Amino acid sequence: MKILIINGPNLNLLGKRQVEIYGNQSFEDYYNFLKIQFKTIDLEFFQSNHEGELIDKLHFSNHHFDAVVMNPGAFAHTSIALADAIKSIAIPVVEVHISNIHARESYRRNSLTAEACRGIISGFGMESYRLAIEFFQQK
Repeated sequence: MKILIINGPNLNLLGKRQVEIYGNQSFEDYYNFLKIQFKTIDLEFFQSNHEGELIDKLHFSNHHFDAVVMNPGAFAHTSIALADAIKSIAIPVVEVHISNIHARESYRRNSLTAEACRGIISGFGMESYRLAIEFFQQK
């Protein structure tokens, strides 16, 4: 199985940005943990602060991966284009969020991208990614 992990805007600052919400671990460190945890799964990682690059990567993923774990960051709440890109590919996407988006500001409680996804995992810190991978592993 080949799974692509996609992180959206500002997630390149994990470990430094709002540590009270997102923790002090970098995503690169957590990604290394995931690669050890899931040795039988071919994991790849992509991060961009640019909506078009995320859309392009989703289109690419359709022919090169079995599934996508995606943290769209703030684009979850604003991007119809990203939701349309998820709807346009045949492989399943699970949306993840490190924080519980339903316990935050009201504008973060609605995810435009979630309805295009197989499911959403939110509020379990970095472990949200692991839980999404385990979901695909069971399929």
